Amino acid sequence: MKIVVLAGGTSTERDVSLSSGSKIYRALKTKGHQVILLDVYLGYESPEPVTEKLFDLDVDWAKDIQAVSAEHPDLSHLKELRHDGGKSMFGPNVLALCDMADIVFLGLHGANGEDGRIQAAFDLMGIPYTGTGYLSSALAMDKHLSKQFFRNAGIPTPAGITLKCGEKADPAFIPYPCMVKTACGGSSVGTYRVDRPEDLQKALDDAYTFGDDVIVEQFISGREFSVGVIDGKALPVIEIAPLEGFYDYKNKYQPGSTIETCPADLSPELTEEMQRYAEMAFEALNMRSYARMDFMMDTSDNSIYCLEANTLPGMTPTSLLPQEAAVLGMSFEDLCEKLIEVSLRQN
Repeated sequence: MKIVVLAGGTSTERDVSLSSGSKIYRALKTKGHQVILLDVYLGYESPEPVTEKLFDLDVDWAKDIQAVSAEHPDLSHLKELRHDGGKSMFGPNVLALCDMADIVFLGLHGANGEDGRIQAAFDLMGIPYTGTGYLSSALAMDKHLSKQFFRNAGIPTPAGITLKCGEKADPAFIPYPCMVKTACGGSSVGTYRVDRPEDLQKALDDAYTFGDDVIVEQFISGREFSVGVIDGKALPVIEIAPLEGFYDYKNKYQPGSTIETCPADLSPELTEEMQRYAEMAFEALNMRSYARMDFMMDTSDNSIYCLEANTLPGMTPTSLLPQEAAVLGMSFEDLCEKLIEVSLRQN
């Protein structure tokens, strides 16, 4: 098949997306597909009109992509790399090449990639793509909305409030410790643990730099897990245990920062309960194809809480979904093929 892998973009998860995209690109190449890896924002500049012959070129489209750094990227100079001024999210020739492909594999993460906007554009253009649709993408990206859907479906989620930029938090509704997080972020960018009332405003001010809506929610002390769902069926549970702090950006993407155990050391009953909640969340947000749900378990009483849904889970060397699939005997290459198969069937 002719496949375009889209990565990069303009979100704080840009570097993670490029790493995901390069790994997906190489996996699909080993499967014999004709694959092009594109940065959705920078695109492909050419003095000549682009044609399907680009899919036949013997070039390494991922040769310049580096490992994910410990800090999220500075995007302030990204626009300067676009010779056309960079007004559109789609870089030069991106839409033309995607329209020539049999499917677009979305290796995007975060805003302007995982929030439904690109999915909606592709739906209007008739371009098939991997992952869920535009509406469920938008719902999952907004943690405030997705938590409401979880509660309506009977899925436990941490209690919390949502604040608008400039809005003051009522101290009566803030438990300590608590978590402060931007409502529409990812990869734990804009997420802070607050232990004392005097530290709350600083965390809020920092979180507001990533978006106008911020969630303040109860801190769940215990163990952290994740569960992938493909075609409505939960994968094995994986436990995430950072060596220091919580599962933040650094601990997510720096090898050796986190101990990941799959399948997780849980009783059959707790495993089944968490997988059931993952499938319920998948259904509650009207998802299709695949996604990943994140959980905390309060070790004082084994209560399970769903934190959020990820509609385009990471596909980096340290990512969770590939590790879960590997427990079922599925190689990374076969996982990529499976995600394409499921997505084509449901597009």
